[in-house]
Amino acid sequence: MSELTDYLVCEVERLAKGDAHLALIAANTAHIVFGDVRSRSSIPMASIVEATREFAGAMGLRSVGLFGTRFTMQGRFFPNVFSKAGVEIVQPRQDEQAYIHDKYVNELLNGTFAPARAKRCSGWLIRNGNETEVMLILAGSELPLLLTDLKAASVPLLDTRDIHIKAAVKLAWS
Repeated sequence: MSELTDYLVCEVERLAKGDAHLALIAANTAHIVFGDVRSRSSIPMASIVEATREFAGAMGLRSVGLFGTRFTMQGRFFPNVFSKAGVEIVQPRQDEQAYIHDKYVNELLNGTFAPARAKRCSGWLIRNGNETEVMLILAGSELPLLLTDLKAASVPLLDTRDIHIKAAVKLAWS
């Protein structure tokens, strides 16, 4: 982790030397080291995880589902940040996480994902309550492409990419 942290700190400082006034780590999984990078940054940084927590909190949510890479779903950075606001992260079972990760990384990122597989990826929502009452964090830029059936079914989705962009713009203008 220290190599990743050092690399990202170096890149953030390159941005600062180029007169950037704000930095982002636009990937969810890389937020595993966000706190360490931010603590060493000379410019403000907008967190995709904190922005999503604030968005969920503003909606009054107390429990949200989480989809992402295996590292994101199994990491503590989402639960740790969300618990500070009293919001619980509900995760798929280990076997479901493995399936989601495999289909995301090995198929969707390579442009070979079969849309029918989205039903299996999202099936755990039904076990965790009424589908229409479950809010799901899409902690991966490509996941909105994967879960189009959930959008069509009006399952509320929290797209971290869109939330992060809005938070960054707000921070840039403050």
